[in-house]
Amino acid sequence: MSAPLLSIDDLTVEFGRDRRRIAAVRGLSFAMGRERLGVVGESGSGKSTLARAILRLTPGRVTARRLAFDGLDLLALPSSGLRRLRGARIGFVPQDPGYALNPVLPVGAQIAEMLRVHRGAIRREARAQTLAVLDAVGFREPARVYASYPHQLSGGMGQRAVIAMMTVADPDLLIADEPTSALDAVVRLKVLALIADVIERRRMGLLLISHDLALIAAFCDRVLVMYGGRIVEALDAHELEQARHPYTRGLLAARPRIEAPRELLPVLERDPAWLQNRGVAP
Repeated sequence: MSAPLLSIDDLTVEFGRDRRRIAAVRGLSFAMGRERLGVVGESGSGKSTLARAILRLTPGRVTARRLAFDGLDLLALPSSGLRRLRGARIGFVPQDPGYALNPVLPVGAQIAEMLRVHRGAIRREARAQTLAVLDAVGFREPARVYASYPHQLSGGMGQRAVIAMMTVADPDLLIADEPTSALDAVVRLKVLALIADVIERRRMGLLLISHDLALIAAFCDRVLVMYGGRIVEALDAHELEQARHPYTRGLLAARPRIEAPRELLPVLERDPAWLQNRGVAP
């Protein structure tokens, strides 16, 4: 069996100081290879905090027995090493593109910079590849978008630009935090097809965070269900409808269905015992 691409053992992320510390992720453990791993759960369950902790982008206190990417200790890696890793080998698509794009540089220049810095492309090559990836994520006028500033793009356009930026250098692992939340149905399918193509071509791993249980079930190989900063259930994506944990069952039951309309959706009855789970995925 090959070594995992990402290995996490007893990860905890805390915010605050001294006795006022609050743990957003609690003793979480899992490993993944070059696969599509989905992470689901309510807002506040720790999904985005987990993603940012992997890249050391969170202001919180991160501790773990092991936090490793392809054999590299992410906790011991210096800032220079992390900068070389981010973008080149681990891409990150945040939920809000406004925080990912530099407001004073054209969008195309920011994407092309990824190629020049991480892939050694000359300016002409970087521009050509940037225009190609902008076209691939659904922009009708790639040249206009290339010259546009972030404030000139809508939220959905900004999200597509960030996806283009994070896939143009062909990383080994893509962490996507709600990457299609701001896109319409047609563009969402195009973007997912683009991500799927990159993953297949590069044999890369995908850590996909989403509230869309149907999307996770259709697009991923495995699913981690988070509650209160812990993993309460881990299962194959095709078995999601047969989940056993009451929290996962509650999330599935709360989905509105066009073919089976209901006057009221069920409300989760929470059990304090769910927070005692060690946060370990088998």
